[in-house]
Amino acid sequence: MSANLWGNHIKVMSFGESHGEAMGVVIDGLPAGIQFNQETLDNFIKRRRPGQSEVTTSRDESDQAEILSGIYEGITLGSPVAVVVKNRDRNSKVYQDIKSNPRVGHADDIYLKKYGIHDYRGGGRSSGRETLSRVVAGAFCKMLLDQKLPNLEVISFTSQMGPLKLDNKKIAEIVSDADLMTKTHSSLVRCPDRDLSQKMESLLKQAKQQGESYGGIAQLLIRNVCFGLGQPVFNKFKSDLASSMMSLGAVVGFDFGGGFIDLELPGTEFHGSASSSQYGGMRGGVTTGEPILGRVAFKPTSSVMDVAKKGRHDPCIIPRACSVIEAMAYMCIADHLLWKQSDKVESINVE
Repeated sequence: MSANLWGNHIKVMSFGESHGEAMGVVIDGLPAGIQFNQETLDNFIKRRRPGQSEVTTSRDESDQAEILSGIYEGITLGSPVAVVVKNRDRNSKVYQDIKSNPRVGHADDIYLKKYGIHDYRGGGRSSGRETLSRVVAGAFCKMLLDQKLPNLEVISFTSQMGPLKLDNKKIAEIVSDADLMTKTHSSLVRCPDRDLSQKMESLLKQAKQQGESYGGIAQLLIRNVCFGLGQPVFNKFKSDLASSMMSLGAVVGFDFGGGFIDLELPGTEFHGSASSSQYGGMRGGVTTGEPILGRVAFKPTSSVMDVAKKGRHDPCIIPRACSVIEAMAYMCIADHLLWKQSDKVESINVE
């Protein structure tokens, strides 16, 4: 099974299975001299961690990251950064039924048919636990960007869960809220609207009891990004961002700006509006410096009914996936920022 490597200037290798010894990541290409920040790493892992609330999976992992290489005296060396997180709370017995009865909508039978072998325990490599490697990589990319783009903000929040959703007017108000990050992180379901957040919590508590699951939409907001990220034609920023989001297991769609919402508008209205938000902060595949607003659509969790009741599964993965979306965005920005720095050859004065 290849293709576990992501990136161009920063290369991220993800490894591990859900019920194996550990999950891990190797990050190659991070420049030397980045200040390591333990709090940044802990916060990313904490917001993705299972067992964090009664509306997520009951698997209780402490998820303590162990750094093996690439850091010395709190500074990156420029060599590969390797990090592992041990899997402590494994209960593989509850997955015996999946071995002979693969879950519809999951990769259990697909991986088995494709490779001739599959670690069915917790989904193995196709488990959502693989995203732990991504949030670790995203945290290190944020440390780089905290030095290069100190005003950059990346926030993901829940705008829809099953039938419950924010309307477009409310979303427009929310994305301009200076306290958006605080309100989002204080919600168990990562919805910054207090009333809707409470309704979503009730929906997921009921779903857990009934063995039901829900999908929905997570918004991605990027503020204060620099101009000029993106490499036409095959590595436009929009295409790499979309590819990163679509690589997440349960994601079924990604759009940005006007996206699918404004398709009914004639060009005179779409291009003639006073706002430029319909372009989503990117034109020609290159960032304009304006806010980027994207939407990531998730299907309902594949484990339902008896499988969900016996196992330990999220009735909706969006609350924990928001941190993964942010991590992938930080990875894209960091990768393209290093790429942008190599776009022009600086003049050299020779005396």
